[in-house]
Amino acid sequence: METFETLVRAEFAPKNTYLNTASFGLLPARAVAALRTAVEAAAAGQPTDMSADVEAARACFARLLRVPDRRVAAGGSVAVYSGLIAASLPAGAEVVTAECDFSSVVNPFHVRGDLKVRSVPLERMAEAVRPGTALVAVSAAQSADGRVADLDAVGAAARAHGARTYVDASQAAGWLDLGAGDHDYLSAVAFKWLLCPRGMAFLVVPEDLGGLTPLFAGWVAGERPWESTYGPVAELARSARRFDESPALFSYAGGRRSLELVEELGVDAVRAHDVALADRFRAGLLSLGHEPLPAPGSPIVSVPGLDDRQAELSAAGVEVSARAGSLRAAFHLYNTEADADRLLDVLAG
Repeated sequence: METFETLVRAEFAPKNTYLNTASFGLLPARAVAALRTAVEAAAAGQPTDMSADVEAARACFARLLRVPDRRVAAGGSVAVYSGLIAASLPAGAEVVTAECDFSSVVNPFHVRGDLKVRSVPLERMAEAVRPGTALVAVSAAQSADGRVADLDAVGAAARAHGARTYVDASQAAGWLDLGAGDHDYLSAVAFKWLLCPRGMAFLVVPEDLGGLTPLFAGWVAGERPWESTYGPVAELARSARRFDESPALFSYAGGRRSLELVEELGVDAVRAHDVALADRFRAGLLSLGHEPLPAPGSPIVSVPGLDDRQAELSAAGVEVSARAGSLRAAFHLYNTEADADRLLDVLAG
């Protein structure tokens, strides 16, 4: 019987100390093989049915987020889906966002120009919801420092005041147990903790489709796509598929396999593994006299004042990132205690 460790080691063999999943997750071997097969088949003039990969990926993402797949749209960009939600709001609507949240989540609401956007500290989002608030938009885990939002409190406050919620799970899906059904809208790119190629993103909408207008609907948004290729689409999909973007098919051919791996490993097991490594690194930082930013229960660790060490670390074979004046390390399922210790050793000189 395969264990978590043996399954992971069969899929990943990084040649460096890779601690940058918050930027880009590594591809498992099964995804690389599927990509190679799809590309070689296309080069030979016998392309595989990659539309089936899109549907399999949609179904797997739905299972991971515990919603029916009819509520999941498949596309390529969180910013596009944020823009779709922003476009659905009436002029003058109030949107509450978290200070310094990722731009793809908040910027589409600002560029409307006729919405009232309030940015508040992450820890105060629930208390910031008030009568007249139309939407609360927040990342489940912050990109800059890994802080995890209190989504239960935000959701309860939104329901109490008749507001909708929009959650970006790009830095959470794959390690944090999320139920998309607890929120009105949820989006996520899949190339980070879900280990997919770039070019994949998903949007979860309510059963009633959330009052969204499919502004960018093309033929793939038709109830019968291959009968919707010319002229106006006669009938839009009755499901969230009406919000599909024309998919990056090769990405989905590989990403389907990545999502299946995450499902096979189990999000709870991934979270326990990732957070244990992050906590080991946090403890080591304190022993070196460095204070990481508080982000309990997160696999993302940001250390102020060390961002100028990123190039040095990369030269030593340790990949991390510099974000918002901090050095950011992100621990995921392919990492080990030796990776955490290696980063500490290089930081210690």
